[in-house]
Amino acid sequence: MIDKRLFVAIEIPPPVDQRLADLDPKLRGVRWLAPKQMHLTLGFLGNITPETRDRLSSALAGIHWSPFFLPVTGIGCFPTRGHPMVVWAGVGRGHPHLFQLHKRVQDAALAAGVEPELRPWRPHITIGRCRDVSAQTPRPFLQKHSEFEAGMIHVESFVLNSSLLMPGGSVYTRELIVPA
Repeated sequence: MIDKRLFVAIEIPPPVDQRLADLDPKLRGVRWLAPKQMHLTLGFLGNITPETRDRLSSALAGIHWSPFFLPVTGIGCFPTRGHPMVVWAGVGRGHPHLFQLHKRVQDAALAAGVEPELRPWRPHITIGRCRDVSAQTPRPFLQKHSEFEAGMIHVESFVLNSSLLMPGGSVYTRELIVPA
């Protein structure tokens, strides 16, 4: 068995994922994600050995949590200064259930021997990736859609996915589904 590049995410259900896909501004240098690639990352874990993956799967499956609703609202870019790298859809601010689930995922990863990311967690749904795009290029699109609302999603499960980097974008495979 080989190492796998893993992340934990909330999948974006239809029709919300399609509403996000339909926003594609067709800007030069901006690659819009397909609906099946859109998700909210709860934790990026990197390359994980099979033994650690087994411990991680057990720890994640043991998380007890309750389902919740999450709004998908607003569009922005990271970073906010300089050349944008990611176009994202927001999920509101300060949702205690979302932050609690993120913390439990981080705790499960630590318990399995996986070091968490040290960057601050900013929950969002990546909808586009930018390459050699000036800060001015997406500005009209972002201003037009800053108040965009794609609807509410009912979060009833999260997934452990593996990711295979391909020229046309990452291909994700579900490794585990954890229901509420």
